[in-house]
Amino acid sequence: MPPRVVLGVGAGIAAYKCCELLRLLTESGFRVRVVPTPDALRFVGEATWAALSGEPVTTDAWTDAWQVPHVRIGQSADLVVVAPATADLLARAAAGMADDLLTSTLLTATCPVLFAPAMHTEMWQHPATRANVSVLRSRGTVVLEPAAGRLTGADSGPGRLPEPEEIFAVAVRLLAGAPRDLAGRRVLISAGGTREEIDPVRFIGNWSTGTQGYALARAAVARGAEATVVAANVALPDPGGAKVLRVVSACEMRDAVLDAAAGADAVVMAAAVADYRPEARSAAKIKKAGQPPEPLRLTENPDILAELAALRHQQRGRQQRAHPEPGHPQVLVGFAAETDTSADAARAKLARKGCDLLVVNPVGGGLGFGTPDNEAAVYAADGTVTPVPRGPKEVLADAVWDLVAARLS
Repeated sequence: MPPRVVLGVGAGIAAYKCCELLRLLTESGFRVRVVPTPDALRFVGEATWAALSGEPVTTDAWTDAWQVPHVRIGQSADLVVVAPATADLLARAAAGMADDLLTSTLLTATCPVLFAPAMHTEMWQHPATRANVSVLRSRGTVVLEPAAGRLTGADSGPGRLPEPEEIFAVAVRLLAGAPRDLAGRRVLISAGGTREEIDPVRFIGNWSTGTQGYALARAAVARGAEATVVAANVALPDPGGAKVLRVVSACEMRDAVLDAAAGADAVVMAAAVADYRPEARSAAKIKKAGQPPEPLRLTENPDILAELAALRHQQRGRQQRAHPEPGHPQVLVGFAAETDTSADAARAKLARKGCDLLVVNPVGGGLGFGTPDNEAAVYAADGTVTPVPRGPKEVLADAVWDLVAARLS
């Protein structure tokens, strides 16, 4: 029997986007029952949902009452996805209300529940909404972070519904039984490749696309984490449910990472950070002059991972002096894209960086940057090595989070 998915639809203008989400779910072989709130039908009508799902659509518990739908729909579901999840709907779900078929379904569902919020920025940032989201997450539900962008009318900001493809990706992972071992944790991931400007049109950079970092973010969200991504020059759609901070250079990444790392339980530095930057940036484009230009002088960029490790060491010392009972330290993970993947080189770099885990992945020969797959060996500070055979980058992402979760527990 195909997995049974309940698609709950809230009364928001973004409801029209959920027609695409419904299509993605049904075309993947899932049996989908759409349960809109009564006001959601003001945005997309009953006939549309019924035609796209091939299932009956009701908003109340009285239609086909003999089947006890307010209990049976939730009991029989393998996954409940609520999109768009409005501020009102999040509040009613957090309060345990059951004043329509959707909220009743949420109270009877014992399967994973995924909320994809969409609302105006002020509503998303209101303390009441933040408190409701915190309550829902504490109960084990996955509440995605909304995307930032154009909202209703001329407004713009955080509160936009994540793209249907991104919601679908998280839903599939939950249906596949993604562990909930990061629930309540805050994680920070860096992704992409930094660019160091030479002049207004040229830069020093690398081939990183951010695919691995975004795979790490999606996996973390599906496992229950509150994920923040510091993305350098990434052209991919934002990973559903993660907060994305955009930077360009290594120095910008350093500032953003150090700021966001303060409250993180784990930091995974998957970005390809330039080791050097030009000593001086030309204000005008450097043009041909019939002779070679002056040599480009470089200066070293900050080592963000090593700096994080040093800050953690200092913090441990302060905590031990204030509280003899040790708290759990932040888990630090580094990535190293290498042509030399020898064990000796990997262990030397792990010691030099001071992190807990170092993911060493070979580059070149169709591996690494810009590819859908990856392979790696994960070296740990305790001396263990975990090989990850070549496969989709999502597989490597889960392998990393398995090791992180074990250390957090």
